[in-house]
Amino acid sequence: MVPQFKPSPLRIRFFCTKTVQQNHHHRWPIKQITKTNFNESLSEIKNHISSSDFIAVSLQNTGSFSSPWHCVSTFDTPDTAYLKAKFAAERFQILQFAICPFKLQASKVIAYPYNFHLFPRDELKMGMPSYSFTCQTSYLTAMAKEGFDFNTCIYDGISYLSEAQESAAKVRMGNPMAVDHATKSSSSPALSVADTVFIERVRSRVKHWKNACTDSDIKTEAALVTSLRKIVLGGEQFGSRPSMTIDVCSERQVQLVLKMLEDFSDVLVPLIIPAKGGGTQAVRAVLTSSDEDKDLLKRELQTFEFEQNKRVRGFREVIDLISASQKPLVAHNSLNDFTFIHSKFLAPLPPNMNEFICSLRLAYPQVIDVNYLLKDIGPVKKMTNISATIAYLKNRFFAPIEMEIPNQANENEGKIHGHNVVKICQLFGKLCSILKITPDAIESSDDFLASAINRYTNIFYSLPGSSQEPTNEEIRGWTNDKRKVSCEDVVFLWGFRERISAGILKNMLQGSHEVFAEAFNVRMVDRSCAIVVFGKPGLSNTFKNVMNSKAVSGPLREMVSDGLKAAGYETYQRVCSSGLWESALADALDKTLASHNCLSEAAYETKQSEIYLSNELINLAEL
Repeated sequence: MVPQFKPSPLRIRFFCTKTVQQNHHHRWPIKQITKTNFNESLSEIKNHISSSDFIAVSLQNTGSFSSPWHCVSTFDTPDTAYLKAKFAAERFQILQFAICPFKLQASKVIAYPYNFHLFPRDELKMGMPSYSFTCQTSYLTAMAKEGFDFNTCIYDGISYLSEAQESAAKVRMGNPMAVDHATKSSSSPALSVADTVFIERVRSRVKHWKNACTDSDIKTEAALVTSLRKIVLGGEQFGSRPSMTIDVCSERQVQLVLKMLEDFSDVLVPLIIPAKGGGTQAVRAVLTSSDEDKDLLKRELQTFEFEQNKRVRGFREVIDLISASQKPLVAHNSLNDFTFIHSKFLAPLPPNMNEFICSLRLAYPQVIDVNYLLKDIGPVKKMTNISATIAYLKNRFFAPIEMEIPNQANENEGKIHGHNVVKICQLFGKLCSILKITPDAIESSDDFLASAINRYTNIFYSLPGSSQEPTNEEIRGWTNDKRKVSCEDVVFLWGFRERISAGILKNMLQGSHEVFAEAFNVRMVDRSCAIVVFGKPGLSNTFKNVMNSKAVSGPLREMVSDGLKAAGYETYQRVCSSGLWESALADALDKTLASHNCLSEAAYETKQSEIYLSNELINLAEL
């Protein structure tokens, strides 16, 4: 069984003590990285990542959600929550990416925070990584209030390409690539007559060209004769070395040419020239003068590829270092953060949650969300931000954490950004102390310790109530007033008058039909739509049937005649999966129902038919 944690009364603290460093986050020396000092900082970052136990991450984006209902809420299943996060990640951009490799030593956190300023600049003139992106005014305003330098971001921000974009860029640049073992086919298929004719013709050309380049008598010929010979034989230069380009029409011909060139492997080095539209355009054979010269050419190719990759990848160098380390990553809003990370640095986001998790685990096998550690310490009241959560835990549990951050900030730099990532380290350290989780548990062979950390990893569904406010800092803890609700018992209502409250709408529904004689609850989704949660199974279907029939009567009929409409949870799922992200949920529901190309409702049945709802009503003043 997975071990459960129950806070010990002995660990609850009833007194407060003052701390110095922990509460003065403006003193934390967070190194600011821009394009100017990026390359010189890479080796230092690599060392800190390698020696760390965990790596905390925190993003500052240009926005998160454009309308209240776009925000992940308590009525979302993992699938609809992912679709909302996917929509945000594809629209908005990351301007700051903070990482903090850190170690836990008893009650001390040793952290090395870095804050990278990013900007998706089209440095290769290929329209990548992005032609345009969306900005949300509230986010930019909050960043401006914090002293964010937009000029530095735009002119000195670090650009990047995702893995998928890098592969496309290399093809479009058409630079020759060294042949590796993966390029060569291990099998030797039977040769057709056409294959034999092709390969013998190429072999003859290569042999005559090689002899012409190495024949000492030919080297004394007149320049005109030499030029004519190069034209006839197809000779050219690759740097200072003679080379020959062999055009190919298919990947099969590529393999035939590479196989044939193995007969000349003592002096020839084959290179692949990619075609602009993908595949291979030609194979280039480079002539070397000796084994030493051949080794030198291979080193030159490796150096060229390394420098090119460095220029193309940009900030993704850091992303690749984090992935290669296989260290556990710590975040406070994992679904939101890692949909952005996947979209910008790995590849386009998959269509559903399961494929997203499978894809992400290939790069980051362990992701820990502090929200899921918070839920295990017992009842936690509503928290407004990370600092408030830390203060709450400090007053309730005796788990002092000392923050040690070596002074690595840039000299003479201005405003320090990226404090959230250090707060995440501090909060994680405090939670680990309370829950008795140590770094040794990550690699421990002990089943109890292994399960203690595994139960918190790779849970990407954003918790009900987790914040996505412009400060990118706020989180909310778990409370006792959450209850499981079947999606089949949820009905979406819209078409009522604007600015109505949940309480007034509930009073209007009571007595309008017999289905409302049983217990039910009403919650506002946005100003245009509400959800009705029935306490008794089956009543939701009865209500939808009544709404869609001509037999509706009494007060409910008056509400329907005034425009009241209803739909089940499957319609809401259809809205999210169809990408109908209207500003008002009511408009999106109307368009979905009006569509003549909708799939059957059965296609949208949820795999997880339960959601968690809170008794707390949505505050429309915040929407």
